Amino acid sequence: MNILFVCTGNTCRSPMAEGILKKITIEKDLDVDSRSAGIFASGGSSANENAILAMQDIGIDIEHHVSKNISDELIDSSDLILTMTMGHKDLLIERYPKKRYKIFLLNEYAFGQEKDIKDPYGRDKLEYDKSRDEILKAVEKIYGHI
Repeated sequence: MNILFVCTGNTCRSPMAEGILKKITIEKDLDVDSRSAGIFASGGSSANENAILAMQDIGIDIEHHVSKNISDELIDSSDLILTMTMGHKDLLIERYPKKRYKIFLLNEYAFGQEKDIKDPYGRDKLEYDKSRDEILKAVEKIYGHI
């Protein structure tokens, strides 16, 4: 199974989600490929320093992450697409209406809630920790569905 996490710039939330799921799939020996991309990613950027630090705090290394923009290839090759906000979900469904069946808000897929993961970009590390913890809870919940 190929899971794609999507946020805005692919430097904070979606790389954190990707890193968390990669760790879970290794620990649980699941056949899952975890990737991430951004709706408006410039491509080639590293993960945000506070995102890297927040993930290091829980033993996950995303230091070598390289951002990428959403693409037809990523959409087509993904079995499940999980977005950080309803805005991301709506934009992807608008761009890829025939793929709507596999596009969900992360918290919607995990908990049945239409609740965004707030963007910590430009804020202090505490905000990254909060986003990380919310993403961690959701990703831990979804691995039971896959």
